[in-house]
Amino acid sequence: MKRIIVVLSFVVALSISAFAQEMNSKGEPVAKNEQNKPVDLKAGDKITRGGALTAGVKKSSIEKAFKDPVKIADKTVELNGVVVRSCKKEGCWAEVADKEGGKSVRVTFGDHAFFIPLNAAGMKVRAQGTFKTKVLAKDHVDHLIKDDGAKFDSRNPDGSVTEVSFDATGVELVKAS
Repeated sequence: MKRIIVVLSFVVALSISAFAQEMNSKGEPVAKNEQNKPVDLKAGDKITRGGALTAGVKKSSIEKAFKDPVKIADKTVELNGVVVRSCKKEGCWAEVADKEGGKSVRVTFGDHAFFIPLNAAGMKVRAQGTFKTKVLAKDHVDHLIKDDGAKFDSRNPDGSVTEVSFDATGVELVKAS
């Protein structure tokens, strides 16, 4: 009888792990979909995510946003740069710099409104959206670092981060040559 109970327990444990979803540090299921699936692009190939990009949107740089974040806040602008790193679990954010080695800004995509491929790092990006300045709570910062590999220049004494970020409504990614 003990053997049957041990075997059944083992079968139940394997069944649960086989059907379990991957969870992020917040206990939420990780989104896996066609948008964040890694892509195999050739140099110059483009993909888009989110809303369509609009012609005539004023261009801005990340450097300019950090110099005077209040001046540019909440105005729709276009960024052009390179993806330095991105979320490795869901493709729900990216760090973008004007150029390789430049200061980067974390780009989010609404409240998970869309995702980018998990292998987007190194791609050129054109994004439209708005700059925001906000304080990220310690637990959210810990999640971004632990689960996704985010990096922050400095943390506040309580572990939170005051962040200038960019909330994109649409992006175009191009495989660099």
